[in-house]
Amino acid sequence: MVYDLLLTGGHVIDPDGGRDGVADVAVTGGRIAAVGTDLAREGARELVDASSRLVTPGLVDLHTHVFPGATYWGIDPDPVAWCSGVTTWVDAGSAGAYGLDALRRAVRGYRVRVPVLLNISAVGLTGLTGESRDLAACDVDLAIAAVTANRDVVYGIKARIDANTVGANGLEPLRRAVAVARACELPLMVHVGLAPPTIAELLPLLGPGDIVTHCASGIALGRGGLDPALRRAYDAGVLFDLGHGSGGFAYDVLEAQLAAGMPPHIVSTDLHARSLHGPAFDLPTTMAKLLAVGLPLAAVVAAATSAPAHALGLPAGTGTLRVGAPADLAVFAMERGGFPLADVHGQIRSAPLRLRNEATYVAGRLLPPSLPAPPPPWIPLTAAQRDALTRRDRMVRDLLTTPLVTPDGLAEQFPRG
Repeated sequence: MVYDLLLTGGHVIDPDGGRDGVADVAVTGGRIAAVGTDLAREGARELVDASSRLVTPGLVDLHTHVFPGATYWGIDPDPVAWCSGVTTWVDAGSAGAYGLDALRRAVRGYRVRVPVLLNISAVGLTGLTGESRDLAACDVDLAIAAVTANRDVVYGIKARIDANTVGANGLEPLRRAVAVARACELPLMVHVGLAPPTIAELLPLLGPGDIVTHCASGIALGRGGLDPALRRAYDAGVLFDLGHGSGGFAYDVLEAQLAAGMPPHIVSTDLHARSLHGPAFDLPTTMAKLLAVGLPLAAVVAAATSAPAHALGLPAGTGTLRVGAPADLAVFAMERGGFPLADVHGQIRSAPLRLRNEATYVAGRLLPPSLPAPPPPWIPLTAAQRDALTRRDRMVRDLLTTPLVTPDGLAEQFPRG
């Protein structure tokens, strides 16, 4: 068989397909044609040597915020995707019913796949917080109608439940989100934050298959240790998503959960206009933080591929390299050593492995390089972050303003007659 693309000799980790070892991956017509050892090289239109590299399904980030220009938090996913291996970006509540049509139009312009979680608040994340302080915006019937008309893009419901977001409304926005999720037979993702409401109050409203994001944030660790409500929710089938973000991940809380036998089911970044510049940075960096606390690489890859795909019931073939699946692929160099990485509170752990993306494919096509936009003016940055962005801009400018090759690297394209 003639393949359009053949990646040879990589260490393939495909948890959904049950593969963890050296193999070739072949692509034809934008889909996985074969995975195995010693696939025929003859006639392959493009041959890529992936030896000593890690090859995974395109990563699935369960918690991101796209939609820049319409929200406080949104970023363009493409400049991050091409150098991070993330091919599926779940937008976690950037739009509610009022903004869903505009988000649909934005998504069509991205090179990556963007399933959507509908915000229970119709106004979505146009501001820093507070979207559920006006209960009129948390309209159950309107949200159900929005889901019904957009089943092709909406895969779940999102509610941010913390004191700043809900104000005096307490658990009522969550109750309304639950009503929408149950009526539409979709999972619900709940952001937990500063009380009230407390974790002990909100978690009992969730059911099997619902998702608590920021599961290892500082609020999950009470004075006496882990809140017992976490154990009850975990045992009841509520899914735990890391949701790193700018304030949602603490090493000591994660380590306490691991000691209690409650590893996160899913690793996500909560990548947005603030966390993009640190401390989350991207999904491979966030994955390395799980390696830093002792989780094995295969489990971490599963938490960033098959687990989020199954959690939301994403389209068949997402997060897998099974034959016939869309050829979404990520290729990483595996750098070994000691890599210090910080959580949102400045706690440091050392990762034994860093995954540096070398290629990202969507439907068998290599994503092209893309430069990120500068941060919007409302994003708080440290002096070090601003200096680093300035240095990066200068390096890119220097690179692009230097002629690509010296004269001896040129050829006469149009000889004189």
